[in-house]
Amino acid sequence: MTAAKPRPVVLSGIQPSGRLTLGNYLGAIKNWVPLADTHDCYYMLVDLHAITVRQDPKVLRERCFEFIALYVACGLDPSRNVLFVQSHVPAHARLSWVLNCYTQMGELSRMTQFKDKSAKNVDNINAGLFDYPVLMAADILLYDATGVPVGDDQKQHLELTRDVAIRFNNAHGTKDRPVFIVPEPMIPPVGARIMGLQDPTAKMSKSGDAETDAIYLLDPPDTITRKLKRAVTDLGNEVRYDVKDKPGVSNLMSILAATTGQTLEQIVETYNGQGYGKLKGAAAEAVVECLRPVQARYAELRGDEPGLMRVLRDGAQRASQKADATLMRVHEALGFIPQ
Repeated sequence: MTAAKPRPVVLSGIQPSGRLTLGNYLGAIKNWVPLADTHDCYYMLVDLHAITVRQDPKVLRERCFEFIALYVACGLDPSRNVLFVQSHVPAHARLSWVLNCYTQMGELSRMTQFKDKSAKNVDNINAGLFDYPVLMAADILLYDATGVPVGDDQKQHLELTRDVAIRFNNAHGTKDRPVFIVPEPMIPPVGARIMGLQDPTAKMSKSGDAETDAIYLLDPPDTITRKLKRAVTDLGNEVRYDVKDKPGVSNLMSILAATTGQTLEQIVETYNGQGYGKLKGAAAEAVVECLRPVQARYAELRGDEPGLMRVLRDGAQRASQKADATLMRVHEALGFIPQ
């Protein structure tokens, strides 16, 4: 009898800083849920990445509990997905050091996110901020991930991960037995990039300064409605999808499409010529209904902190089994004496 073919592995993570937004849900988490049917799925809270910027310890811990409860409330079943906190799996930091020795300074200096974050944190341009992509590479490579759901802003980091994996494989692996699986990007086609309500030319951010720019997953219905009715639109009253000339309207159309399943063509047919108020009202109603079951389930889960800890401990144990096996393979390739 032939052995069952291993399922492909998908991995992703979100920093437990700020508050999860509609963009995180529609662009990432919602798209993760069906992957459990076909993939082995690992989803983590990347708390080690979060501390590249100073965090209030009490707030960071609360955000971790909030985020894991929202992961489950959004449909990520802990029995079908491995849900864990990055710092609970020591192999992340251990592999990161090894990969530091196979990553060039010039490669890291070209990372646009380092340049952006350095400009925002001029008093704390630390080595971790510079080295962030190497830890991200370790996150991915530990689990033999074949696919990584990424937005456009993370594609550069994934390309570096691929380069480092190939470099290590060339040095220590063979064509038939590479040390690392070289991952591919997975970019969902609909709702992959939900933009800000006040600045529709920039991605909706969970850590942004403008409260009205983002819809947070735990916003009450009246707040959601108010934010969407105040969303920036464009000159004229034509409803059409054109991110260059009509970014505000295009963003509202993306939100409505992702929350209702309507096509952009159907939205144009329904709302063109009716003014932007109708489109905003429809988007607000759709978002409220989309998030209603998520918020109800979250309220149940967040009240059971011991239950959330059980999810995290189980996830860390399952993640460690996979990660430690990879780390052992790397140590063997390097010639380290086994423990």
